[in-house]
Amino acid sequence: MKVLMFYEIAPDGLARVAEHQAGHVARLAEFHARGELLMAGPYGDPPVGALGVFVNRAAAEAFAAGDPFVVHGVVGRHTFEPWHEVLAP
Repeated sequence: MKVLMFYEIAPDGLARVAEHQAGHVARLAEFHARGELLMAGPYGDPPVGALGVFVNRAAAEAFAAGDPFVVHGVVGRHTFEPWHEVLAP
């Protein structure tokens, strides 16, 4: 079972993205390189949130706990949901 992490952009979050983008992208790369983050990205145009697919809840929670977007208020709310991938090999 994988875990989906949902981010909701804070009302003033888009104004803070540029300041914290580099740290956020570095964290994405770190978790992806370790095999804990399978894919991630924003949704909406303009973005209203983002989705990450993690190998387990512990990895998702660890990511969010230190993500500059969470720490500095780009993200107003985040949640985790178990995901039972049907088409997994």
